Amino acid sequence: MSALGFEIDPDIAQASTPPGTFYSDPQIFERVKTRVFAPSWQLVGDAEDVREPGCARPVVLHPTLLDQPIVFTRDASGRLHGLSNVCTHRGNVVVCEAAQRSALVCGYHGRRFDLDGRFRAMPAFEGVRNFPSPADDLPKVGCASWGRLLFASIAPTASFDDWTADVRRRMGWLPTDGMQPDPARSREFEVRANWALYCENYLEGFHIPFVHAALSASIELDEYTTETFASSSVQIAHAKPGEAAFDPPAGSPEHGRRVAGYYWFLFPNLMLNFYPWGLSINVVRPLAVDRTRVSFLAYVRDASALERGAGAGLDRVEHEDEAVVEAVQRGVRSRLYGRGRYSPTRERGVHHFHRLLLAQLA
Repeated sequence: MSALGFEIDPDIAQASTPPGTFYSDPQIFERVKTRVFAPSWQLVGDAEDVREPGCARPVVLHPTLLDQPIVFTRDASGRLHGLSNVCTHRGNVVVCEAAQRSALVCGYHGRRFDLDGRFRAMPAFEGVRNFPSPADDLPKVGCASWGRLLFASIAPTASFDDWTADVRRRMGWLPTDGMQPDPARSREFEVRANWALYCENYLEGFHIPFVHAALSASIELDEYTTETFASSSVQIAHAKPGEAAFDPPAGSPEHGRRVAGYYWFLFPNLMLNFYPWGLSINVVRPLAVDRTRVSFLAYVRDASALERGAGAGLDRVEHEDEAVVEAVQRGVRSRLYGRGRYSPTRERGVHHFHRLLLAQLA
């Protein structure tokens, strides 16, 4: 038995879902902060914002959940750095706004750092013994860029390359260089439900014919498939005749099929939705045990396909998902609800997510 008091059987045909209390227990939520999100990779911005040598851009990693001030810099050689944005003297935030800089200087007492975080100088510290030491440098933060996407992790347990390996390998044929951000199609929604319930809803197409009538009409539900990997999963929706679709090239497992969308989930909270028009990204951010913010980012490659097929009407789909997830949150609080079972053919992604989550928490 795990420290949480329950197990998720590796055999989906025998497994039961987490109990309803899992989604409302404040102690479990606190455990999620430290064991799931602190070591995770998180999407934090646009890599174009730190493209030029000499730039410094502050970011708060997971406001309200982790609240970690970090700063991205690019030094004169063009190398990207992720650093703690907290001065090693008295804890002041060093960089308060994005700017071009030759050094990072704390505005409290003037401590100076190079753009790679190394301590450089400090006024009025003559006579201080054993100073400076490595503890006076700004701590490093895991950072990586992937096309236009900028990522950070304060304590990564896996390399960024390992975390993204499966989606890179599977989607390598798809050109992404021409995708441009579309702020008009980007949104944020607040959902009155536990963050894991939102992820679970995303991870199965089982609910589509019951919740999403328009989406259901554009894809072949009998051919909807899910594949799982070490730290990710993908759902593949095939298009009905006449709907917008990819034509994957030779070498792709979907070659010869018309794919309406690839729905990639990277544990614990990143969703990459590849459509013929481009890429829609969902980032699920826990705010409280029963409150979640979902950010939607749109990167458009082919504007002519925007309102066609599975990638059309995403605002409507989101509101439909929001309503059902909030209803589930109310339901799992019931004293009469215990644990559910999984559909072996329709809920493989949910079972996989629960197994990953329990491994991190326990």
